[in-house]
Amino acid sequence: MISDVFFFGGGFEIVFFLIFILVLCIIVVNIVRGIGQWNKNNHSPRLTVAATVVAKRIDVSHGHHNNGGDITGAQGSYTTSSTSYYVTFQVESGDRIEFLIGGSEYGFLVEGDHGQLSFQGSRYLSFERSL
Repeated sequence: MISDVFFFGGGFEIVFFLIFILVLCIIVVNIVRGIGQWNKNNHSPRLTVAATVVAKRIDVSHGHHNNGGDITGAQGSYTTSSTSYYVTFQVESGDRIEFLIGGSEYGFLVEGDHGQLSFQGSRYLSFERSL
């Protein structure tokens, strides 16, 4: 009897609405943060400094997704993975800066490489190795 009151008396609709608003707020906050970071990077000066590659790391995230079925009614699931590549540079002042970079550039960099690092805010632009 109590569950009937919850489902048909408006309680469920209120909880559903509150959860919907919470999820919507989280999405909006993430969009605003992303736009803010993008704008901050665009207004930052482009800098080129002497730097050394001091560390490299990879972050692999996995996802498991259920397949709701297809026309034949087959059920199943599939997995996805995403790899992010990070490189830490040490500049002449001793400060260390970590950047997210593409996989192809990640493969060419070796710890201990010296060269010219170009970046804009938190956005990696390039690294030209000194010979």
